[in-house]
Amino acid sequence: MLLAALSILWGIPYLFIKFAVAELSPPVIVAGRTAIAALVLLPLAIGSGALRQLRGRLGVISVLALVHVVGPFLLITYGEVYIASGLTALLLATQPLIIAALALRFDPSERVGGRRLLGLGIGLVGVAAVVGFDIGADNRNGLLGAGMVLLAGVGYACATFLVRHKLSGVAPLGVAAGTMSITTVLLAPVALLTAPVAMPTAKAAISVVVLGLFSTALALVLFYRMIAMAGAGSAALVSYTSPAVAVLLGVMVLSEPLTPVTLLGFGLILTGSWLSTRRAAPLVSPDESAASGNAAPRRDLGPEPVPGHRQPGLAAGGDGVQAVPELQDGPQLAAGLHLHRAGTVAGAER
Repeated sequence: MLLAALSILWGIPYLFIKFAVAELSPPVIVAGRTAIAALVLLPLAIGSGALRQLRGRLGVISVLALVHVVGPFLLITYGEVYIASGLTALLLATQPLIIAALALRFDPSERVGGRRLLGLGIGLVGVAAVVGFDIGADNRNGLLGAGMVLLAGVGYACATFLVRHKLSGVAPLGVAAGTMSITTVLLAPVALLTAPVAMPTAKAAISVVVLGLFSTALALVLFYRMIAMAGAGSAALVSYTSPAVAVLLGVMVLSEPLTPVTLLGFGLILTGSWLSTRRAAPLVSPDESAASGNAAPRRDLGPEPVPGHRQPGLAAGGDGVQAVPELQDGPQLAAGLHLHRAGTVAGAER
């Protein structure tokens, strides 16, 4: 039930962004979404004591809000002005590939193996197929929209490493509440300047409420519960099922085209993501680890997530939570933040 609920909650943001962007500016949509999410998450973070862990970390949290919420949320919303909602979801499914590629350069613990390189290559072919056939080289606006969405994925990936190195051991709920609140404050002036003169329709207003209340705040709460109840394996599945929901809604509700090339590209992206983020064997043997009295460290990120929503996601693992693929949309929040804790990674929001 939780898997189905999260697949829907993190699959519908693309549809509702498309509804909202027809009447509202991206800053208004994002500010409204994060304000609603903050109103829900802040009391939970305060009540659990998670918010106290942010003391002395305002600078890092602010930077994280910029690269993981402000930037990606705006880029995704602007991107949907030019490209289909289903295509947006498919392009954000590349986030694990981006994280794996950046990890090879910026994370010394990562191993460069044939399987990972093969996965990156397969995923790249999938992206080329989706962009090349669904958009076309002569569609400048479409290419601009696709580029914005892919850049949002880069933002989510950079946030992964930022949290891993700067926010180790901080409760994900506190980080999620903090970044949502900071994003709201930063975008409020821009949202006021770009607010529509006429009152938006109920359709647009309800879309923003759905994005903030259900696809961000409620989805995060359910995701944390799923981690506690079902563990990493089940949580990881959300990142593979939610884009399928987004594509299906785009076809059924918005009459977006679904071509064989789109399906092929989606399959290649997911296959490449799985290969490039699959856990490699530890560099330290179990015998050597036992002799030293330490557990063998993990040498790769494991599958990554994504908010409203990237963000990414969280999965139970070891003494903390471990990041799993997040589409993020971040509209799925954006949903991931990723907290590194004694060899584990925690994701927090889409």
